[in-house]
Amino acid sequence: MFIGHFAASVAVKAARPQLPFWACVGAAQLVDIAWAGLIIAGVEQVRVVPGLPGSPLELVHMPYTHSLLAAVLWSVAGALVAARWHGVTAIWLGVAIFSHWVADLVVHRPDLALWPGSAVKLGLSLWNLPALEMLLEVGLLGLAVAWWVARRVRAGQAARPAIGWFIGLLVLGAVNAIPGDPPTPAGLGLLALLGFAIAIALAWLVDRADRPQLPTPGPSAAPTLH
Repeated sequence: MFIGHFAASVAVKAARPQLPFWACVGAAQLVDIAWAGLIIAGVEQVRVVPGLPGSPLELVHMPYTHSLLAAVLWSVAGALVAARWHGVTAIWLGVAIFSHWVADLVVHRPDLALWPGSAVKLGLSLWNLPALEMLLEVGLLGLAVAWWVARRVRAGQAARPAIGWFIGLLVLGAVNAIPGDPPTPAGLGLLALLGFAIAIALAWLVDRADRPQLPTPGPSAAPTLH
């Protein structure tokens, strides 16, 4: 799952508009951002196996990002850090972080450990049904964006920034799905970080568009002589 993860970030933003959208987007992919960094460092391991349905990734070893215990700890840590700026509302960012593991549980083949070293690994393997998996991803994101746009319109905000971000994500997802020679694990990590950076940057543009515009001060009145 790639763009489907962002449904949670949109839902959190719609539920708590005071949160910056870029933080919601980053939270929903924080687990994979950490995963990409650890893949590049060689701490966690992935193999690219062309021909696997849905995703060519064989996720060999990722206990520090994708085990259930790790996901809980990332969520709690992220919420505690964000609480410095957003108070109790930061709990919602923790929810967005944990949503990543829940979404992965649906699509991954059994590669999600309960804790580092656990022999039990979970995954409902929706990747094995690529058309259904993609329909689920786009459908979840589309429904979340529709709800967000409706709430924005009711609050007197423009719909265009949210729709523009949605279109940008669809383009990013389409690029991600282009077939080609699989990269090395380190190359895969770098591409993942680039994709997340683009999604977060687009979200920052939404935040910028939503920022209230201060009135431009008019020219000072000319002094008068009495």
